[in-house]
Amino acid sequence: MQLSLSSLSISSRLAAGLAALSLPFLAQAEMLWQDNSLSYLYGNDYEVDYSLDTDDSSRNVVTFEHASGHSWGDLFMFADYLASDAGSDELYTEVSPRLSLGKLSGRDLSLGPVKDVLAAGTLEFGNMDDPNHLTATGPHFTNRLAGIGFDLAVPGFNYVQANIYHRINDDRADNEQLTLVWALPFALGNADFLYDGFIDWTSASADAHPSMNFASQLKWDVGARWGQPKSLYAGIEYVHWNDKFGIKDGSFGIDSNERNINLLLKYHF
Repeated sequence: MQLSLSSLSISSRLAAGLAALSLPFLAQAEMLWQDNSLSYLYGNDYEVDYSLDTDDSSRNVVTFEHASGHSWGDLFMFADYLASDAGSDELYTEVSPRLSLGKLSGRDLSLGPVKDVLAAGTLEFGNMDDPNHLTATGPHFTNRLAGIGFDLAVPGFNYVQANIYHRINDDRADNEQLTLVWALPFALGNADFLYDGFIDWTSASADAHPSMNFASQLKWDVGARWGQPKSLYAGIEYVHWNDKFGIKDGSFGIDSNERNINLLLKYHF
């Protein structure tokens, strides 16, 4: 295991170096497609309150998402603004570019279920109320992730991706992360649906417990009912998060195993 983690750390540095060298090229690259969306969610079972003196389990969430494909690879970014009924709030953002090694080299890197290999990176920005330092990340942080990604061909899915990162954390020890993302469209009768989501697994570190966040959305394509498919969705998001923020469940009397259903409305433009 030590060898694999060491190899991952080396590959993450190479990925970060490739990203830096490619920046002048990226500025002039062609955008092939893009999608933007705004979402509103509301849930009552958020865990890890912002303060020991408040109950922040009910929160309103507004999310902006951007996804795009380019001649150099792809980009995904989102920003969550979370406001609790108790008056606390949080702004959390991720920016995740991936450089296609197949496109940049002009070679076909497909092999079996793997369609492409990519240098993957993410920047995480957090700004939250945390007066009692409960989150194990700190109230303000910038984390940097770098590693390798794979685009996978899975029948029936719009996309399936797997990314393996080395995490350079701002306010805690470094660790590793595995991220899986997917989107599965399907129909029931004359109604169209989309089931998409992600799984983030982060390894233990010197000051954090391993954590697994499984979040998925089941959405009905409401826009298709009036001839504008994929424009407006309604549905639910379910979050199954073990040891949230790397806090071992039960530590300091905190329940960090989140089982949270959110009502969801999502508009694409």
